[in-house]
Amino acid sequence: MTTASALEAARAVPGIPTDEDGPVFREPWEAQAFAMTLALYDRGLFSWPEWAAALSAEIKRAQAAGDPDTGETYYNHWLAALEKLVAEKGVATMETLHRTRDAWDHACDRTPHGQPIVLRPDDFA
Repeated sequence: MTTASALEAARAVPGIPTDEDGPVFREPWEAQAFAMTLALYDRGLFSWPEWAAALSAEIKRAQAAGDPDTGETYYNHWLAALEKLVAEKGVATMETLHRTRDAWDHACDRTPHGQPIVLRPDDFA
């Protein structure tokens, strides 16, 4: 992810948490979700207006379901919007995305703290 790409995203998508240096993240996974979105944008999977609409729809859905919108859940909505858009574009099915997420959860559970997480075939069982 380049600084220029990150700044372009911050300008194009209102609501991205930023400071004077650009986007800010509370957890490493938030930065990774942001970077995946930039990579897919750079590959032409969607435009920034299309992304902003998907993210806005996800935030509105979450708020209607009771999300207090205090900022802590912003990247949860970001990731949910990314998963939906990837599925809508036919890159991966929601089933595949959920199966992969579950495999990562399984791999995390069996990996000692501080060790690299490695996916194995049995993580998908």
